[in-house]
Amino acid sequence: MNDGRERLRIAVQKSGRLSEASLDLLRRAGLAFRASRDKLFLYGENLPVDVLLVRDDDIPGLLVEGSCELGMVGRNVLDEQRLAGDTATTPTRLLDLGFGGCRLAIAVPDGSAIDVPRDLGGLRIATSYPALLADWLRTQGIEAEVVLLTGSVEIAPRLGKAHAICDLVSSGATLAANQLHEIATVMHSQAVLASSPRPRSAAATQMLERLVARIAGALSGAGARLLMLQAPRAALPAITRLLPSREAPSVLGLDGRPDDVAMQALCNASLDWQHLEELKRLGARGVMVLNVERMLA
Repeated sequence: MNDGRERLRIAVQKSGRLSEASLDLLRRAGLAFRASRDKLFLYGENLPVDVLLVRDDDIPGLLVEGSCELGMVGRNVLDEQRLAGDTATTPTRLLDLGFGGCRLAIAVPDGSAIDVPRDLGGLRIATSYPALLADWLRTQGIEAEVVLLTGSVEIAPRLGKAHAICDLVSSGATLAANQLHEIATVMHSQAVLASSPRPRSAAATQMLERLVARIAGALSGAGARLLMLQAPRAALPAITRLLPSREAPSVLGLDGRPDDVAMQALCNASLDWQHLEELKRLGARGVMVLNVERMLA
C-alpha cells in the first residue's frame, strides 16, 4: 500500500519461537489465509491483508523500507536495529503481544571469578546484539570489549573468544548445558506489533487501524471470563469486592423482583471454583462462567 499496492502486508517470522503464535493471533483476529506453493507468502482470503514469512532479523528493515506495513517481531530485534542507527527512521511499536517472552542476559562460565556486572570491566563479551549490549554497558558505566558473534554465542568462553556472553535466555537450559550462569539482565523481551514509519494512503491507514483494533481485541479476550449471575441487591457490595474483575460489573434490575438483580462482569482467568462457591454463599444463583474468545473496545 506504500507503493500503490491495494493490500496490506504483515511480516511474520517464518520459523522459530514466534512464528506459530503470531499466525495463531492473526487467525484469532479473524483473518483467513491461503499459502503460496513455497509457503513464504500467505494470501488473505477474507480481508485485503497478506502475510510475508521472513527471517526475524529482516522484519525491521522491511518496515523501514515500506515493503510491509506491519510486523510481528521480537522487541530485542526491533530495539537492536533502532540503537544500531542504520536509518533515520525506525518502526513504531504499537502493541506488546504477550508471547515469546525471554530476556537478554549476561552469563559467565561456572566457577568464573566474575560475580557482578562491574567485574566485566576490561573484559570481552560475545553477543549477537552489540548495540543493545553497548547501550547497557554505557548505562552501567562499564568499559568492556563487545565481540560480535552471529551464532553459537554460548560456546565463546570455551573457545577463548570472550570472558562472558550476552544472549537471549528463556528457560536457562542452554546456559546450564554449556556450564554458564547469569549475572545480569540487559532487557526483557517479547513479541511486539510494529508499524512502518513510511507515509500511507487514507485507505491503508483505515485498514491498518482496523486490523490493529482486531489484534488488540483478540489479545484482550485471552484469559478473560464473562461471569453472569443473579443475586440479592444487598449482596452486591460483597460480590463486587470478591471478583477479580477487569472493570466495573453491569447490574440490571429484574421485573417483579425489586430486591434482586442480574449481574455480569468481565473477570480475569484467576476466577476459580473457590470464587464461585463464595458467590453462592453470598446468595448468588444461576452462576455461569463463559470463556471470551474476542473483544472489541
